[in-house]
Amino acid sequence: MIEILDPDKLPQARETGALVGHILRTVRDRSTVGTNLLEIDRWAQEMITEAGAQSCYVDYAPSFGRGPFGHYICTAVNDAVLHGLPHDYALADGDLLTLDLAVSLGGVAADSAISFVVGGSRPPESVALIEATERALAAGIAAAGPGARIGDISHAIGKVLRGAGYPINTEFGGHGIGSTMHQDPHVPNTGRPGRGYKLRPGLLLALEPWVMADTARLVTDDDGWTLRSETGCRTAHSEHTIAVTEDGAEILTLPKPA
Repeated sequence: MIEILDPDKLPQARETGALVGHILRTVRDRSTVGTNLLEIDRWAQEMITEAGAQSCYVDYAPSFGRGPFGHYICTAVNDAVLHGLPHDYALADGDLLTLDLAVSLGGVAADSAISFVVGGSRPPESVALIEATERALAAGIAAAGPGARIGDISHAIGKVLRGAGYPINTEFGGHGIGSTMHQDPHVPNTGRPGRGYKLRPGLLLALEPWVMADTARLVTDDDGWTLRSETGCRTAHSEHTIAVTEDGAEILTLPKPA
């Protein structure tokens, strides 16, 4: 299903997106050496509940996971990149942590992810991975607008990631979003320009470039959810929910200014 948001629902989409951005920023700022992933999950639960919002993850049970997910935020560390199931692990200096969060508020969902290094260490490989996904995300957003096609976004993202020297996995990518978290169209992280669904004002998309340093192959943990690089290399993931507008694209998941 491809859902086009009614114009009068855009303010609600902005509110949901700002909440997601706020929670991610708050959790990032609180996450230090020694922070437990289960503590991060509790923080997310408390902030979602306090805002009167609903988690898109707790009851999430797609065909590719061992559902329901049962937690409020995805926490992926180092070689884990997607669907990281929170567990009893204390963060160490230099860990590369990815937080992925989706919530629904007022009938509209928003989805975003950030990757960052914990503590004072800044391993060059980790920094390069994060920066590449952030540049790719910016390129994808810049390619979005009324009349553009999904392939234009995918091509812009893939050009940055390949230019940085990273292989690209196309099993998981961006997606439509609206009254539910995962909708059509699928937005691969590489593709051919001029192909695919033509974007219309009111379309919400969650764009999410993610890469692994030296492989495009994933393996699944015994928990049935956490996806890791096959080689054990480090990974990174950046995501924003955007709204296609009459004159371009608006990022919805930026936190409000502090």
